[in-house]
Amino acid sequence: LYNQKLNVLKYVRIHTFCLSFSFPVYQWVQTMLFAINEINQNPNLLPNITLGFMIYDTCYLVTRALQGSFWMMTGQNEPIPNYRCNLQFQLAGIIGEAWSQITIPVARLLGTYGYPQISYFSTAPLLSDRTQFPSFFRTIPSDNFQSYGLVHLLLYFGWTWVGLMGSEDEYGLQGSQIVKEEMAKAGVCLAFSETIPLHYSKGKAQRIIDIIKKSSAKAIIVFTAEKLWSPILTELVRQNVTGKVWIATESWATSSIIFTKENFKVLRGTIGFAIRSGKIPGLREFLVSILPSKSLGDIFIREFWEEAFGCKWPNPDSNETKPSTNIGKEFPLCTGTERLEDLSFQYSDVSSLRGSYNVYNAVYAIAHALHNLYSCKPGEGPFSGGTCANILDFKPWQLLHYVKNVHFKNDAGEEIYFDASGDPPAVYDIINWQMTPEGTMKCIKVGSTDFSAPKGKHIKIDQSTIEWNEGQIEIPLSICSESCPQGYRKAAREGEPICCFDCIRCSEGEIANHTDSVECLKCLDDYWANEAQDRCIPKSHEFLSFEDPMGATLTSVSIFGALITAATLCIFIKYRDTPIVKANNRELSYLLLLALMLCFLCSLIFIGYPMRVTCMLRQAAFGNVFTLSVSCVLAKTFMVIIAFNATNPNSNLRKWIGPKLPIAIVCVGTLLQVIICIVWLSSSPPFPEQNKKSQVEKIIIECNEGSDLAFWCMLGYTGLLAIISFIVAFLARRLPGSFNEAQFITFSMLVFVTVWLGFIPAYLSTRGKYMVAVEIFAILASSAGLLACIFFPKCYIILLKADMNTKEYLMGK
Repeated sequence: LYNQKLNVLKYVRIHTFCLSFSFPVYQWVQTMLFAINEINQNPNLLPNITLGFMIYDTCYLVTRALQGSFWMMTGQNEPIPNYRCNLQFQLAGIIGEAWSQITIPVARLLGTYGYPQISYFSTAPLLSDRTQFPSFFRTIPSDNFQSYGLVHLLLYFGWTWVGLMGSEDEYGLQGSQIVKEEMAKAGVCLAFSETIPLHYSKGKAQRIIDIIKKSSAKAIIVFTAEKLWSPILTELVRQNVTGKVWIATESWATSSIIFTKENFKVLRGTIGFAIRSGKIPGLREFLVSILPSKSLGDIFIREFWEEAFGCKWPNPDSNETKPSTNIGKEFPLCTGTERLEDLSFQYSDVSSLRGSYNVYNAVYAIAHALHNLYSCKPGEGPFSGGTCANILDFKPWQLLHYVKNVHFKNDAGEEIYFDASGDPPAVYDIINWQMTPEGTMKCIKVGSTDFSAPKGKHIKIDQSTIEWNEGQIEIPLSICSESCPQGYRKAAREGEPICCFDCIRCSEGEIANHTDSVECLKCLDDYWANEAQDRCIPKSHEFLSFEDPMGATLTSVSIFGALITAATLCIFIKYRDTPIVKANNRELSYLLLLALMLCFLCSLIFIGYPMRVTCMLRQAAFGNVFTLSVSCVLAKTFMVIIAFNATNPNSNLRKWIGPKLPIAIVCVGTLLQVIICIVWLSSSPPFPEQNKKSQVEKIIIECNEGSDLAFWCMLGYTGLLAIISFIVAFLARRLPGSFNEAQFITFSMLVFVTVWLGFIPAYLSTRGKYMVAVEIFAILASSAGLLACIFFPKCYIILLKADMNTKEYLMGK
């Protein structure tokens, strides 16, 4: 370090032939000079310290890159490993290399000595390994982030059937492998995966193109450099392979070599990741202000001038290393006074700075690290004992510490720093290539990615600005199978990737509430699947209520029947002394009418919300009152037989005439039913329950009978009494007498038995409120049958045929 200068202004290019001159790369060089000039003029950054530089052209060769690195470390043209021969100037750091395959060996070398290295274009994930590359940093994100972002881009547009092409170099192989891993995690399927050879082969190229043509995948990721992709693309154009969406990596996403008018049909609508762009105020003025006469130390400027203006220097510089491309051609002579402002070409285009922006930030990162080293206060330093490094004689590893911890905002307000792996914040531009009205291809920024953003917000895209292939606005589909709509699930096809599937309707009671469901979800017991089977809706609660039209009708019929029965009872009581009432055992008639009235009323217990009390009462009450009714009918039937047979002389039946026998029949018949109900209610009583399985869309609130056996025993016992009554009455129907009640009892028991025999299949075949309604209908119908068949004829005589209600008429026959 001499005269407070870190190093000298010096261009070096060892004589060898490089392939071609690159305007973008020369812009990078000039951007570095611009940044250094800005820093040297900034009184607040490295005051009293002047930065210098050395430039070395590697010509894309690893050997030259290593040779140049030794040259910079040792300070002389003949490198001597492990020695720094030029003690006058201090090497702070190296900006570069651009290409990963060259950067890797250089980074290994510089890491050995601890020299900070900041690359502006190397993206290989391997370089993030701090054990192998402890002093390597970069201002461009690792391909890990790009690969991760590419898969997120696929998911954003819904592309699940995708082709992948990667070059055979480290960039393509590592990037493609990470993309495959991320695709597998995200459920995106590879339609095909092909390798682009490092050396063009027509046979291999044709095989790749044939696969692209045959594949149904519309979206294809191309993970390679422009120079390897270009010949494949040329063949695609020649064979007119269109209708594909090419997804570009940052290495060719903004390449002017790739996106030409000739490639328009194939590449239109290409979308991909590009290095983030930035603005550098004053850079364009600096770029167009250079002149050969003012840049005598710049050995590149004469070649640049020839390429830019299409001229030839009359006296080529002795340092010219590139074979002249003008041999055999007539070109005007270069004067050195041509105006760069009048040209519109890549070198002076600062509308979307990407590589240059990374170079600019890399230079400033070194400068800020030096500034922090320079600003260290003794006793507060980061090294042992709180010591600081000497800006006039620091060790590489000391500056490396500050580079690791550098954190500042550039003139654009963006934060510049490196993470633990030496990587910058992972930010990319998302670009789309479109056709301008003038018929040229133009790269349009349509979004960005920022992997420091919260999960789910990494990608921001303005879809309205995107133009797809063939100028369409709608997003092209790149899927193996159409999406399964809601209500359907995916069923994988045997032997095919998971993205190829059939759509199968969900089973009853199951739903799929989003597209492409892998499985259907079963609704909870309180819910059921709607008709579309895309959502579960609450089941309605069903029971026979008083508000229900059917429930209200049955209630009305029940009350009406009870009132008619009560009216009949009143008639019999009023006319109790008439012969027809006396002749038909009026006490039994009173009891039977009272029982029938209770039969009509007990049906009301079946209506309404089932509760524990009503569940226990309904069947027991119904069974007992009906048994009482049938027992009364049976007693009346027996009394008819006894009454007519007791008229025979010397008949032993006379002793049974009187109230004791019918009372005994009624009591015994009813008592047995009471015992059955007591055993039932004490052992396994009915209880209310929610039946969620009988009907899909309803929850049936019903009474569980507790014991089906007890229920059918109760019903069977009542039926048995009815059948006995029917048989006895049927046998007594021909007995003499003007009013033989056995005939009417026969008809009543026939109606009763018929109703309840029809009840059994109807009851077993219905569910919910209809099951309850069937039982109520049976109760009302059988009660009405008994009332009508036994008592209506008597009421007709009592009220309308008084002449028949006389002892003479009854005894007439």
